[in-house]
Amino acid sequence: MRIPDSLGTLPSEKAPRREIPSSTVAQSQKKVSKSTPAWLRALGRRDLPPEITIDGRHYRHARTYKHDFFAATAAYAGPAGQVVLKVQRQADFFGLPLAWIGRFLVRREARLLARSQTVPGVPRYCGTWGETGLVHEFVAGHPLRRHDSLDDEFFPRLSAMLDEIHGMEMAYVDLEKRENILLGDDGRPYLIDFQITWFLDPHCGGGSWPARKILKILQAADRYHLLKHWRRARPDQLSAEQIAQSGRPPFWIAWHRLLFRPLTSLRRQVLTRLGARSSAHGRSPG
Repeated sequence: MRIPDSLGTLPSEKAPRREIPSSTVAQSQKKVSKSTPAWLRALGRRDLPPEITIDGRHYRHARTYKHDFFAATAAYAGPAGQVVLKVQRQADFFGLPLAWIGRFLVRREARLLARSQTVPGVPRYCGTWGETGLVHEFVAGHPLRRHDSLDDEFFPRLSAMLDEIHGMEMAYVDLEKRENILLGDDGRPYLIDFQITWFLDPHCGGGSWPARKILKILQAADRYHLLKHWRRARPDQLSAEQIAQSGRPPFWIAWHRLLFRPLTSLRRQVLTRLGARSSAHGRSPG
């Protein structure tokens, strides 16, 4: 089946070998299409392609994870295993072209994912796809849940991952919600979304005092959120001082919660009325 030209073609890369069960493409795509208005979808009225080809091998759409305003993400499965395709914004917004945002976001995330390839727990980067797509290996697992059983090495491994990321003059930034941490079927932690990761770009003032100050603040926020999740899941591994620290958010996080939680609640209610959410409670789509 021909892939729409507007979505581009995937660069040749060897896919991971493990396979996941295939699902009915139509059912998976229709669920997302019916729940979200076209103007709130990254691809507008279009869906992700039912098939893609990687290094001469064909992969069929297996499951759409999300299709929100900024990106559409899905798993693709084939005889050689599976990959994840994430396509950034392409559709116009009431006549306003936004594909340039998609191109910017995919270049930025691809750069950060490629930069983090030596960190255990970061999926293999497979390259960009068309103008706004990014491909990485599929990681078998699920978003971390409140009552998941975690072994003694889970949080020490996650802490070591953050140390390596921070050592590359980066801050992960997206650790506030536990769902942003992936619990692999092998029991290990994984970080797969680098869309809002902060880093020092030498071409954009990365060596300046303000940029380095922001980096330190965001790295401190990473450590706070790590301790918060650690306390809630495995408090037996923390000292009394660490438990106390996990209950004292830095002042900028406290102010952020005070200012933006009412806006988040309002956004959820609006999305629920528009049909983009099933409930005004919990996480927003994507």
